Amino acid sequence: MTLLLTLDDGSIQRKLAEAVDLARAAVLEDAGAEQVGAHVGVDREDAVSASHLFEATVSGYRGWRWSVTVALAGEEEPITVSEVVLIPGPEARVAPAWVPWDRRVQAGDLGVGDIFPVEKDDPRLVPAYLESDDPAVEAVAKETGLGRVHVLSRYGRLDAAARWHGGEFGPRSDMARSAPDVCGSCGFFVPLAGSLSAAFGACTNDISPADGHVVDVEYGCGAHSEIEVEVTSSVPVAELVYDDSLIDFEPAPETPAEPEPEPAEATVVDESEAPVAEAPETAEVQPEVEPEAAAAQSSETADEAQVETESASEH
Repeated sequence: MTLLLTLDDGSIQRKLAEAVDLARAAVLEDAGAEQVGAHVGVDREDAVSASHLFEATVSGYRGWRWSVTVALAGEEEPITVSEVVLIPGPEARVAPAWVPWDRRVQAGDLGVGDIFPVEKDDPRLVPAYLESDDPAVEAVAKETGLGRVHVLSRYGRLDAAARWHGGEFGPRSDMARSAPDVCGSCGFFVPLAGSLSAAFGACTNDISPADGHVVDVEYGCGAHSEIEVEVTSSVPVAELVYDDSLIDFEPAPETPAEPEPEPAEATVVDESEAPVAEAPETAEVQPEVEPEAAAAQSSETADEAQVETESASEH
């Protein structure tokens, strides 16, 4: 066999690849002709063996293949069949990879009446008599006759803190991102005891979706105790079209009043020094004419003017 591996120039693999009829005959012995399809390829296993692949037409095994492994023991030896098996192809539906039962159980799978024991060396738990860096654990460990057998280890606390911080009630949730404030400043927040009190607590607000759950101090919701909402009227009020408070007013110019004439000062004239005024000439007074006479005189004048005009036109 060592000589074959050393002196092989590819002739052995060519002989193995050409043994299609031998491989088909071998698979027909295990399955009927109706369950064996066309030859789809050959895979090299090692220097002296190869596997021929045939389509499998078996009910319930769509995408599977028949694998026939053939081998050559020497250059002068005949090709023999090593095994015939049914294997899944690239498009075959197969079962998921095997996972132990204790690792398949996820959070929330535990139902009523179910029992899930912890591992013997679970790193999340330590004996209660061991010293810890958590004051709350130390207080329990010193109880006489009433102490617990195991308490939470530092690893267990960090594991729980990481899970709570990245969970539904952590600061990265959608509710926390849209909240007006965080739980650390809310009156409904009750901190946990021990070293976890700095980062976690319980919600006691029945309106909140986190009521009764452990929440991160940076988690928040719309039911925060310090929220103040401005309450407005539910009746719609139309906006003002004109607002007199935004109009500028300018006073009209005042008309200046005419000054009143000052009263003339009385002047005392000495009669001895005053010039003697000459007496005005007496005007001729026209006699007053009565209205009826004035009207008759006006009509006579008009008649005379008309006669003169007619005589001028005749000439």
